[in-house]
Amino acid sequence: MQKKKSSIGWRNENKHPSLSEVFSSVSVPKQKGIWKKLFAFTGPGLLISVGYMDPGNWATDIAGGAQFGYMLLSVIFISNFFAMILQHLALKLGIVCERDLAQACRDHYPPFISFILWILCEIAISACDLAEIIGSVLALKLLFGIPMTWGVLITVIDVLIILFFQHKGFRYIESVVATLIFTILICFSFEIINSKPEFFSILKGIIPSTEIMKNSHSFYISIGILGATVMPHNLYLHSSIIQTRDYPRTIEGKKMAIKYATIDSTLSLSLAFFINAAILIISAATFHKFGHTKVSDIMDAHKLLTPILGSSLAGVFFALALLASGQNSTLTGTLAGQIVMEGFLNIKLKPWIRRLITRLIAIVPAMIVSIVYGEKGTTELLIISQIILSAQLSFAIVPLVHFTGDSEKMGPFVNGTFLKISAWFITIIIVMLNLFLLYNSFL
Repeated sequence: MQKKKSSIGWRNENKHPSLSEVFSSVSVPKQKGIWKKLFAFTGPGLLISVGYMDPGNWATDIAGGAQFGYMLLSVIFISNFFAMILQHLALKLGIVCERDLAQACRDHYPPFISFILWILCEIAISACDLAEIIGSVLALKLLFGIPMTWGVLITVIDVLIILFFQHKGFRYIESVVATLIFTILICFSFEIINSKPEFFSILKGIIPSTEIMKNSHSFYISIGILGATVMPHNLYLHSSIIQTRDYPRTIEGKKMAIKYATIDSTLSLSLAFFINAAILIISAATFHKFGHTKVSDIMDAHKLLTPILGSSLAGVFFALALLASGQNSTLTGTLAGQIVMEGFLNIKLKPWIRRLITRLIAIVPAMIVSIVYGEKGTTELLIISQIILSAQLSFAIVPLVHFTGDSEKMGPFVNGTFLKISAWFITIIIVMLNLFLLYNSFL
């Protein structure tokens, strides 16, 4: 007798749930009630939003605001819009097919291709982890005066913190992330109020301007903002953690899950847009306004904030937000690393081993650069990490758009014509801009 084909068309003879230890562990109320169901699905979007406000975004936003004022706000807005669509596709893949993006690639592509994609993704996650280390190290120095070399070693301790909360349950991790995001929000709200930005200039900046294309340097920074905003590992992460919800695995149940998960994702990314834009707005209202157009370094930005704003708390809140950002990114980076390794290779490692491997890979270059070159070197390393992330982005987006546009795999949930065209349009733009960024960076 011929084996019955899976409804989603995957080659999944050895199918295992993504993040099996927390799969379908968060209850969803069965009775009707919009707010209760929305609350049940609130969480994964917050974890995803972390990638859009991590330390890697800070350098590009600070540079953009200092040099061009509010003009590049439109780039952050467009990047965030792209992210909303791509994250919607990622959560839809996870809900409909019950496969994360890494598992889907392993099921669909030949082993050799899957192995290459895994290697590229591991490099990207290590680059992201590198940015998290640098952000946390700089924050520890700014807040407590801890030397950078010691700061790098301290970042290893967060492995234990992550393991503690992961053992408690997935809702605990989401609560920690939400608390750190709220901390960042408070810090930047304080900074914005004190910087007194020009309201109409902000509105004007959100509207795309042809000046961005005419000026080669603003165009270059714009591509950097795009590359730092749309994170490749977030697509793998979202397609997995959305499966932590215990929704009915039926057509109607999946429709409901997609609806509420998309609301959660969109609202969370809107919050990320505010925080991401706030960094650029503060930079424009302080550095650009007073002629400090060459500021592109996190340490320089911290030094100038206090004298310009006339408040000793300005620098403290800036550093505190940076520390919260780095720690938040560490949590999501850990999960993404676990998802990618298990998904592509179909093997499971204990979380502390997986985390330690990723962190040690990132610590080596961070330690060497901090010892040899100091602060300036770590900033350059931060920029390089974003270039690596940009290079890997296309290898995550293309499979995602392909899978969610395949009717054999998605069935009645396949992307509609408009969404399919929009997704491929966004993919082509991102691929072309990242090729341009890589060309200019290396040649």
